Amino acid sequence: MVREPLTAAQIERGRLLGGLLRQARGERTMVGVAREAGISVETLRKIEGGRVPTPAFFTVAAVAAALGLSLDDLLRRVDEAAKPSPVAV
Repeated sequence: MVREPLTAAQIERGRLLGGLLRQARGERTMVGVAREAGISVETLRKIEGGRVPTPAFFTVAAVAAALGLSLDDLLRRVDEAAKPSPVAV
């Protein structure tokens, strides 16, 4: 099976997701959140840095649960951030 290259929009959504998770982590350490989510610190670092634009669903769900975020809210926030800004004329 050949994987299609990611589009610029998909890469941007991954970057936005990572930024939102980083923001939600606040002052908590990566080590603590990763441990609670059951993932490696390196995986969390890559997701937060946008280097994993399409992380696995269960990985995102575990990180969201560790941070007290609902998946619905997280999706809504990513969608809102991904919308293009209106152009002033």
